[in-house]
Amino acid sequence: MNEETIRYYNEHADEFCAGTFYADMRENRERFLRYLKPGQKILDAGCGSGRDTLAFLSAGFQVEAFDASREICRIAAEKTGISVRQQRFEELEGQERYDGIWACASLLHVAAKDLPDVLKRLYRLLKKPGVLYVSFKRGEGERQKDGRYFNDLSEEALCGLLRDAGFLTRESYVSKDVREDRRDECWVNVIAERMQ
Repeated sequence: MNEETIRYYNEHADEFCAGTFYADMRENRERFLRYLKPGQKILDAGCGSGRDTLAFLSAGFQVEAFDASREICRIAAEKTGISVRQQRFEELEGQERYDGIWACASLLHVAAKDLPDVLKRLYRLLKKPGVLYVSFKRGEGERQKDGRYFNDLSEEALCGLLRDAGFLTRESYVSKDVREDRRDECWVNVIAERMQ
């Protein structure tokens, strides 16, 4: 994630979190959680407001969370009651630590040139078998909007990137944005599994 994007989230953290915390992501979470059992460990990767971290904790999962924005981390920690570490995807290290990784609307800020490496980092962090959820705005190409970098992907392109990183796609689907003022935006969602 580039410095300009991080600066945007630091400067607009309160507004951003207020606008996303109550977004209804239950359907996506439920699809993801079908592959997991309560008590297992989930990484909320690019956790934003902490909305999903809180939901996973309430469902009986162990949860770790991180975000690249210092101010977002502060708000998410307040909302969830857990420590939220400030970190970028490109800095992730480790092997076989999580049963599930949830990357909801967060990897879309990783530069296209860095995404293959980041996906391999996420792959290594998963136990065998482990499950990954990712979502991107549907489209093609890199763009800047309101001081933020976005990498938009098609369903085919995202599944291809995940396959190249070693994942097996279990589900892929397109959904409408759940926020009332964004109903015209579509998201590509994939649930993929580490098999080896």
